Amino acid sequence: MTAKIAVLGAGSWGTALAVLLAKKGFQVVLWSRREEQIRVMRLQRENPEYLPGVILPPNILLTGDPAEATHDASLVVLSVPSHAVREVAGKVKKHLKSEVIVVNAAKGLELDTNLRLSQVLESEGIENYSVLSGPSHAEEVGRGLPTTVVVSAPRRSVAEYVQNIFMGPSFRVYTNPDLVGVELGGALKNVIALATGMSDGLGFGDNARAALMTRGMAEISRLGVALGANPLTFSGLAGIGDLIVTCTSMYSRNRRAGIQLGQGKPLHEVLAGMGMVVEGVKTTKAARELGHQYGIQLPITEEVYQVLYAGKPAAACVAALMERPRTREMDGEWRLPN
Repeated sequence: MTAKIAVLGAGSWGTALAVLLAKKGFQVVLWSRREEQIRVMRLQRENPEYLPGVILPPNILLTGDPAEATHDASLVVLSVPSHAVREVAGKVKKHLKSEVIVVNAAKGLELDTNLRLSQVLESEGIENYSVLSGPSHAEEVGRGLPTTVVVSAPRRSVAEYVQNIFMGPSFRVYTNPDLVGVELGGALKNVIALATGMSDGLGFGDNARAALMTRGMAEISRLGVALGANPLTFSGLAGIGDLIVTCTSMYSRNRRAGIQLGQGKPLHEVLAGMGMVVEGVKTTKAARELGHQYGIQLPITEEVYQVLYAGKPAAACVAALMERPRTREMDGEWRLPN
């Protein structure tokens, strides 16, 4: 394979995807806005800041010039934090031919507008896009460990093209026509991972974590369906799959941030010590606003918001959740046994 693929964003996920694609034989150009990071990666042939120990194959070129990265690229992978998607998309659009497909690999919602990231791309004039999501820690993908993800796009042909590009012996890709559900599942699970991290930081056990994950998925589904998603998507890779891995793994920066918040550290100290973006912080605010807008109850999201933005102690959130009025897990008719 000789096709050129541009990966925009040299964090852990962008680097892992660049390595994955390079090992498939593509010519990959990895872009970073930081010249010092590029210099170090060229010298060491790895990304010691974000993905240490993973060697960059020789067919990965490094650049700080977005025009150079995207010139003659047949595919562009956007792997920047959600808050940078609009800026980077606007910066590179003028360099893209109309047939070039943009694969958004970021997971989040745009703060202030509360838009899904595909909507952000559309508003910047990029219409030929797809979304990659699912349970996929960069640390494992970079090492070639088995991983399964999902891709969605407005058109089936685009999703299947991207599926073929990424599919490999250690990276299985499914397609899903539910773009709204795939994006929301990937974004909202970070909010619940903050909550389960707080629970762990408070010293609670498996019972509490399981309850938060289960009821958290109920919140994700309620909001997702209100926004037009297929509820079945949330039982798949972009839903429960991503939720499980993000709420249980120490690779998850959202979970690690939640643990520290549960231990009583203030948010600014937690974020300063992480060294990487914690997407769930901004997504919590956007999700809460969407819940209010659509009249959807999101009790876990509300409590996470209170910790992040109102200084409420995480321990106080437990009582608020446990002492809510009695309710049903699901609606339905009571049926007597035969």
